Amino acid sequence: MEKITNALSQWGKGSSFEQRYEQMKQNVLNHPDVRYFLNEHSSQITMEMVERNLNTLYEFSTQSKNCSGCPSLRECKNVMGGFHPRLALIGDHIEILYDQCPRMKLEQDRLNREKLVQSFSVPKEILSAKFESIDLNQNDRLPAIRSAKNFTQSFLENQSCKGLYLYGKFGVGKTYLLGAIANELAEKGVSSYIVHVPELIRELKNSIGESTLEEKLNSVKTAKILMLDDIGAESLTNWVRDEIFGTILQYRMLEKLPTLFTSNFDLIQLEHHFTFNQKGDQEDVKAGRLIDRIRALADPIPVGGHNRRG
Repeated sequence: MEKITNALSQWGKGSSFEQRYEQMKQNVLNHPDVRYFLNEHSSQITMEMVERNLNTLYEFSTQSKNCSGCPSLRECKNVMGGFHPRLALIGDHIEILYDQCPRMKLEQDRLNREKLVQSFSVPKEILSAKFESIDLNQNDRLPAIRSAKNFTQSFLENQSCKGLYLYGKFGVGKTYLLGAIANELAEKGVSSYIVHVPELIRELKNSIGESTLEEKLNSVKTAKILMLDDIGAESLTNWVRDEIFGTILQYRMLEKLPTLFTSNFDLIQLEHHFTFNQKGDQEDVKAGRLIDRIRALADPIPVGGHNRRG
């Protein structure tokens, strides 16, 4: 921040230094915020103190207060970007203290919410999804939207509530609903983890050689709220079905941890998907056991509407 002596060297060059200094001092002392501060502490502040702290008063007078004069947070002109100044009397010194400005507070709140919504291979627009942005003109989607809103409310009231299995055609907004749930919960300080299942399976396979499989699997299965997006779109193997899905869902069922799913399959179709392994062998019992876990964790909710991506 520019010092008063530097300002004086550029201001009123045609006048004597004393004249320029006096005019500058009057400008500073007539600043509304400076004048208010001096009046408020008139019984404690002497003119000698004002002279001694004039540089501080000048520095304060040139900064933005409550974001006035700053086009945006990025273009904040203050000494400490994102913080506005206030004057304080400390002993016989006048000092500038800084408080977080409204724009910085909003930005910090936004960043804190983002930290609460963890994700793995999920589109960026999903991470900013809001219920307020959902098109309500399609009546066949309203039951699913209502179920999603009810889930968020139920969780806030009772954190062991049952999750949702959202199923429907490609592009009807199932994943967007997950994002809206996650963001609404984040505003209440609740964390969640959204993962795109096919990419998660690929990542877990790659982590076997890196000896990080257990660590990554544990972070998924223990998430406070887990959202498994696009289950049934993965390449199925016995390992995926029994060791990955089986482990995750069994743990969450026993611990009563809310779990949400999206899929292009209803539960009957998903059971068929899990029935046949990569060799073509039919394993009804193992598939049925996995579907039973999903039913225990989540209520099936159809999501209607047209393909919004087409």
